[in-house]
Amino acid sequence: MANKSANLYARIEPDVKEQAEGILAALGIPASSAINMFYKQIILNRGLPFEVKIPTARPIDISGVDAKTLDIELEKGYADMQAGRTKPAAKVFADIRKDYNV
Repeated sequence: MANKSANLYARIEPDVKEQAEGILAALGIPASSAINMFYKQIILNRGLPFEVKIPTARPIDISGVDAKTLDIELEKGYADMQAGRTKPAAKVFADIRKDYNV
């Protein structure tokens, strides 16, 4: 195993640090190990290990939709289902993950 003697200093937003370290703690991973894993992934991928882009679409905010409009949209969905215009749930979720980088 390689000797770990290099230091890394980075300034990040306190809230981001706190949230990330909370998740890492729940996983039992020290922050230094997570950073080391991230750097190794950069090496393996010869770049960032994830896409960096502005999403093309955002989820629709339905908080302002009234009951009548919601009923109309639900009826459209039901009609699509009856007509066989459906996708398997696994495909839908895969598309969502791809579209929103989750």
